[in-house]
Amino acid sequence: MFCGIDELLIKENIKALIKKVINPNFMDLNYMKFDGSSLESFDPVINACETLPFMSEKKVVLVYRASFFGEDKNKLSTEFKTIHSYLKNLPKYCILIFYYVFKSKRDKPGRKIYSVDKDICVVKADKVKGKQLENKVQEFFYERGKDIKKLDLRIFCSLMSENNLSIIENEVEKLCCYTYGRNIEREDMKKMFLRSGDEDIFDLVNAISDKKIKDALYMLNELMYKGYKISYILSMVERQFNLLFKIKMCLEERITKEEIMKELNIKSEYGYSIMVKQSKKFTINQLKKAVALCLNTEKRIKSLSIDEKTEMELLIINTTA
Repeated sequence: MFCGIDELLIKENIKALIKKVINPNFMDLNYMKFDGSSLESFDPVINACETLPFMSEKKVVLVYRASFFGEDKNKLSTEFKTIHSYLKNLPKYCILIFYYVFKSKRDKPGRKIYSVDKDICVVKADKVKGKQLENKVQEFFYERGKDIKKLDLRIFCSLMSENNLSIIENEVEKLCCYTYGRNIEREDMKKMFLRSGDEDIFDLVNAISDKKIKDALYMLNELMYKGYKISYILSMVERQFNLLFKIKMCLEERITKEEIMKELNIKSEYGYSIMVKQSKKFTINQLKKAVALCLNTEKRIKSLSIDEKTEMELLIINTTA
């Protein structure tokens, strides 16, 4: 019994298991599968299990998307006791596999799955992480005839908000289509997977940190040209400075990267690394001052009839001083 949120990961494990026990020459005769979401009776599954394997010691019967293992009622929910009872008397030559896909990442194995755990092997397909994830994603690129540099591969993986192989494979497909006929560049990933507004705000704060007033004012005009309102730009700049201040404080206290990312809800390691790099361009006092200036500018814009763009320009000049 396999269960988890990542259907592709579950399928790959089942495929590897079947490959080990079934001769490919007799696959059609010794491997049967049923759609668990549309089964009206468990009898066809039992009949398949009771049929002897052909020129093989083992046969495999797969019931995929076995929704009757969930808590929602369906056609086979009433037969669950019968199903559970049959599992205790399964022929030794038959490997019966179920898999159940969780509806969301918050789901956990339910009462029914726990009830069969004593009689069959239950495997929870957890997220693939680290080097294992990178190797799998690299396979996705190779399957599509694309090479990707190791560092770029790591950046791509860190930009994925979920470690769901099905979702990641779709993102790989999008990137390969976007870069059809040429090599994948880091800028391609930024364009596709980093929100442009966040990227522009990052560039604006970066220009401020480098004390490049002209570049910062140019970025402000670019954001306004793209339709962003001053109130939004100001709130995002304030948020960025606040985030940098918190990161700076955490680094001073020697808090680990994992704890910082969890505490500040930073989704990707790439995003974390560029923010750490940016935070190092400021002292703690400079970041405190920048946040205070943002709050003061916000207060002035809300309470006085003044030119918002001029106030934003003054904020940029004062934070670079």
